[in-house]
Amino acid sequence: MADRTVVDRRELERALRAEVRGEVDFSPGARALTTMDASNYRRVPDGVVAPYDAADVAAALAVCRGHGVPVVPRGAGTSIAGQATGTGVVLDFTRHMRSVVSVDPAARTAVVQPGAVLDRLQEEAGRHGLTFGPDPSTHSRCTLGGMIGNNSCGSHSVAWGTTADNVRELSVVTYGGAELRLGKGWGRPGSGPGTAGAPEGLRELVAGHLALLRTGFPGGLPRRISGYALDALLPENGTDLARAFCGSEGTLAVLTEATVRLVDSPPARALAVLGYADESAAAEAAAGLLSHRPLTVEGMADDLVPDAVGAGLPRGGAWLFVETGGATAAEARARAEEVVRGADALDGTVVTDPAGQRMLWRVREDASGAATRMPDGGGTPPGHGSTPTQAGGSGGEAWPGWEDCAVPPARLGAYLRDFRALLAEHGLRGTPYGHFGDGCIHVRIDFDLLGEAGVRRFRAFSEDVAGLVVAHGGSLSGEHGDGQARAELLPRMYGDELVALFGGFKDLWDPAGGLNPGMLVRPARLDENLRFAVLPREPVDVAFGYPHDGGDFTAAVRRCVGVAKCRVDGPSAGPGVMCPSYRATGEEQHSTRGRARLLHEMLAGEVVTGGWRSREVHEALDLCLSCKGCRSDCPVGVDMATYKAEFLHHHYAGRTRPAAHYTMGRLPRWLRAAAPFAGLLNAASRVGPLASLAKRLGGIAPERDIPRLATRTFTSWWRRHGTHGSPLVLWPDTFTDHLSPSVGRAAVRVLESAGLGVSLPPGRVCCGLTYVSTGQLDLARAVMRRTLDVMEPVLDRGAPVVVLEPSCAAALRTDLPELLADDPRARRLAGSVRTFAAALEEHAPDWRPPRLDRPVAGQTHCHQHAVLGDAAERRLRERAGLTGELSGGCCGLAGNFGFERGHYEVSVACAEDRLLPAVRAATADTVLLADGFSCRTQLEQLAGRRGRHLAEVLAEGLPVEPTEPAYGA
Repeated sequence: MADRTVVDRRELERALRAEVRGEVDFSPGARALTTMDASNYRRVPDGVVAPYDAADVAAALAVCRGHGVPVVPRGAGTSIAGQATGTGVVLDFTRHMRSVVSVDPAARTAVVQPGAVLDRLQEEAGRHGLTFGPDPSTHSRCTLGGMIGNNSCGSHSVAWGTTADNVRELSVVTYGGAELRLGKGWGRPGSGPGTAGAPEGLRELVAGHLALLRTGFPGGLPRRISGYALDALLPENGTDLARAFCGSEGTLAVLTEATVRLVDSPPARALAVLGYADESAAAEAAAGLLSHRPLTVEGMADDLVPDAVGAGLPRGGAWLFVETGGATAAEARARAEEVVRGADALDGTVVTDPAGQRMLWRVREDASGAATRMPDGGGTPPGHGSTPTQAGGSGGEAWPGWEDCAVPPARLGAYLRDFRALLAEHGLRGTPYGHFGDGCIHVRIDFDLLGEAGVRRFRAFSEDVAGLVVAHGGSLSGEHGDGQARAELLPRMYGDELVALFGGFKDLWDPAGGLNPGMLVRPARLDENLRFAVLPREPVDVAFGYPHDGGDFTAAVRRCVGVAKCRVDGPSAGPGVMCPSYRATGEEQHSTRGRARLLHEMLAGEVVTGGWRSREVHEALDLCLSCKGCRSDCPVGVDMATYKAEFLHHHYAGRTRPAAHYTMGRLPRWLRAAAPFAGLLNAASRVGPLASLAKRLGGIAPERDIPRLATRTFTSWWRRHGTHGSPLVLWPDTFTDHLSPSVGRAAVRVLESAGLGVSLPPGRVCCGLTYVSTGQLDLARAVMRRTLDVMEPVLDRGAPVVVLEPSCAAALRTDLPELLADDPRARRLAGSVRTFAAALEEHAPDWRPPRLDRPVAGQTHCHQHAVLGDAAERRLRERAGLTGELSGGCCGLAGNFGFERGHYEVSVACAEDRLLPAVRAATADTVLLADGFSCRTQLEQLAGRRGRHLAEVLAEGLPVEPTEPAYGA
């Protein structure tokens, strides 16, 4: 099908808007968001349609058919072989067609729409003690339509099989407009819409090639995903049309509804973790454990988990995770212990604690992202990342491309040895892991996909490893499908005759070739359409240092590989922070991945034009709260807060900024100037017309109350109380000094009660946070350099610096050294920063906090979660008898974000996600903890409740000192 002109696209868009009730979006932003999935490939679509229902799907197909435009069905876009990318029209099922329609516990089935997220199905089925067996590591965001399209599997396939094993009936619409109902048998053609089964001619195709279908598919493979499952149509296999459709990657018809099988979910589970000397030993042991009828047999080696002790793994260089189930916890544990006894392992342990199991499974589930960073950066091109990074491993890039082949489980050990040898022969490295019990291996490899020589090596290796897999009796794909990555190599596995039959099968369903062309049959070459080809080759001039990406902003943007952990909402999000704006809006452009995709396309300049002045990128980043959650929660350590600051710095260069940037972005200056007039200004802020005028001029949301200024700053109090030259330096951040001085006074009292002398810096200091968050990076650097000048004597004597405000501590730890990479003092100051709890733990380990014995509620500050960690805070709360967990997520105020005009609704939605429900559920005696000024302000303004810093709570529990009545005031 020919490329469309702009005029053609406009006509197509008009026609679709006239016929489709769902959204039709042909904007550059919508197109940019769907150019890529989680693979190495990129294609630019004409537009995106979010169908409202099955009738909309049929209408969209009719319009596209009339215009000769191809169609690509798309779920969460986590496909790894490129099959969720394409030209023409992308059908996005995640907006409307995402329901779990019904669950029938008696029949053990469920009816789902294609955009239903797997975890939503699991929640509904779990109410009846049931589950859907296949569970890929992307279960929190992958859709049932995508799972059916790829014939997904997951870690429990040794017990419950692939998606194809768990599908009963499918409703589909062909590109030609036929509505078919697929199940077992050939169906009843002509008996009404949606009741017909096979397309015309399919029965004859199968009957004419019975011998080939019976002999052409390799046996002994529980994970044979490659190609079309034509052998499912053999009479001895039940002529299962639904099964044959699974794994067709959107090339045959568009799914509109599915009836799937549910299985009993064991009420109790235990995890046997087995340690082996090396990867081959673990692989060879895996098949022998299947006789214990486990639920999972997963494997990984120490090149994926270098800190085995920290991860809670037993002794060894490789590990198997073997999950067992039972009617009771004792039964599940007994089965796990039986596995440990029966395994010839170096070491082994049984984990029954659900939290411990979740921690271990997270190590495995994040592997698809973590494996994209090699341990030491070796194998990557110069200038493209060679230093350790925070999340997501280290700086060297690794990519899919040979992601998920499978061999018979008994051959896995031998295959892995040969595979490692082949990697070495080609000068490549990878970190295999995966479903050892099924013989399926995942691996990211450090291909250089940026240069011609590297791409040639990528092709040569792919051809050689395809031969290796076939030699071991394996399948080129064992989970993620062929897509563009492997379809070209299918003749090596199946031979030309069977691959030609695949083409005939496709043509019976889709004679016009309109559905996902270039996949599975008549495929594009595996080294075409690579997503890196459009990126600039020269480094982009930037303000931040990007030390984890070799100083290259393009390499930083490339971090996002599309695994979409940021697209998680509801309970599946767990205790993390990422991504609050996506959770509030449900829109891809407001996810970390969406923003990274738009930055990628901005650098490419083909769809998103205008460079740093791009409207599409600005719109997407406008709702980024700069919470830094992605810095820790994203498996590859995407740091969107930094990218946003960088973008705003360039976007407004030489231009007038929004009013909020001049007011809240320069808050430290204004608060210093306002301090002598605090009482007058507080009174004025209570006068409605004056407050409205101030908010309008300052770019502040009209729904917000202006916080009260302290009539006596913390530093002015300190000048009367404090001492100087003490070993501990307390950082007087802007929020504590001018808005919450009680926090500073309380911290001084607690630190002194612990026997710690406290002093303040010898001059005015500022971390630069507000300047950074609004992208005023030149000002930020000037403020930071002035601060370093003041702090130099403190740094020279090696004094620890205690920072009470988590956002300021995070800015000093990360933004300071990354903006002033040329100043060694920046890294020294970053290294000296301690949180309040960490300082007590480190410098007063024997101090006993007051015993309070009360429950707590509130929220761990998002910057604390992402940058600083809260282990010391947890231990301090436990020692003080403060019980209960703080919620995850972001409060939604996030410094200037929630105060800016136009952000109020999203800010409230973020708070309503987790913080406010947790506070409302708290009992009357519960202590509301919120170490961040933003969190406390959000609680006060939205819930009418006062949150307190941990220092304040502890200070109130200390004996009253009559000589110092104002410490906690």
